[in-house]
Amino acid sequence: MIRVEVAYALPHDQKIIALQVEEDCSVYDAVIRSGIVEAYPEIDPDSIPMGIFGKAIRDPKETILQEGQRVELYRPLIADPKEARAKRAAKMKAKKDAEEAARKGK
Repeated sequence: MIRVEVAYALPHDQKIIALQVEEDCSVYDAVIRSGIVEAYPEIDPDSIPMGIFGKAIRDPKETILQEGQRVELYRPLIADPKEARAKRAAKMKAKKDAEEAARKGK
């Protein structure tokens, strides 16, 4: 038996479940055995993206876990990270330009 964790996070809540599984346990099987789907019924283990320590995996049913690994279940992004960064940069530039214009006006 090996110890692994299954993790899921929402903006206001997160759950990390530690469990022991057989040495040949797949990522998918660990998610099912963890019971996390009962805690978060919106999780569809057949379609939700999964990863191990922040690295996405392609086939959770074929990926075998190792001692101490943490399975992560990923929610869809609310905003495109590139778009969000561009908006923040534009906002900072506008603020800087306004401050510079105010200094020149005095």
